[in-house]
Amino acid sequence: MKLVALMLTWFFVTSLILVNGDVGTATSYGPPYLPTTCPGYSKDDLPEGGLFAAASSGIWDNGAACGRRYKLRCLSGLKRPCKDASIVVEVVDLCKTNPCSATLLLSNEAFDLVSKTSSTKINIEYSQI
Repeated sequence: MKLVALMLTWFFVTSLILVNGDVGTATSYGPPYLPTTCPGYSKDDLPEGGLFAAASSGIWDNGAACGRRYKLRCLSGLKRPCKDASIVVEVVDLCKTNPCSATLLLSNEAFDLVSKTSSTKINIEYSQI
């Protein structure tokens, strides 16, 4: 009986760890970052440290994504690009291409914090905070 309880506890804890957020893709995009589709962003208003992103239509939500913050981390990609880091980015724009090349387009600065390889696509785990 104790073994069954232990296994159920392990399953529950493991489930919580594995289901942290959504899975998608990210790539980098570079300047010019302005003008943005989201209102209220100027050069002085972009998030500190370049921690911002453009959203794909899948999470754009008719503009409601503006200002949303997402915690994300790299899961995988070609040639093992992931750094062991989580970052928080703020959505300041809509992806300019249709279809968008990734779920989130990270500023060059943000992308460099989670990937060792620039100009690649990575698989990410992300959740709105």
